[in-house]
Amino acid sequence: MKLSSIINKDCSKAAVLFNSKKRILEYISELAHEQLPNLNQHDILSALMAREKLGSTGIGKGIALPHGRIIGLEVVTALLLVNQQGVEFDAIDNRPVDIFLALIVPDGDNEQHLKTLSSIAQQLNNKEFCKQLRNASNDEELYAIIASAD
Repeated sequence: MKLSSIINKDCSKAAVLFNSKKRILEYISELAHEQLPNLNQHDILSALMAREKLGSTGIGKGIALPHGRIIGLEVVTALLLVNQQGVEFDAIDNRPVDIFLALIVPDGDNEQHLKTLSSIAQQLNNKEFCKQLRNASNDEELYAIIASAD
């Protein structure tokens, strides 16, 4: 799967600065609402928070894949944020997280959702790719890295 097929330029944010898990998830829900204005921002945040209550989406190495299922959504929407510093996120390796690739997915399509998560996790397992993401100085550069990785 090509990341650029589910992330657009407006959903790529480099060098953001947040200091908590909750604030990151709030910002993700704000951005998602801007992209999906027919969805309620609170519903998006609730879906993200509900998933985190099941267990952290921090997959280790400074990376988290927060995601939430939304009833009535028809397409997967992804958002990429690179925070200037690591944030405590209860990741499986207990390391702070600075790369957040969030997914807002249709409720019910579990198989496609798992394939998407697996594909993204595989791409984020590339150390050089993650280094490039972390070094992006602005949103345009961050999106260019995503597009060139495809």
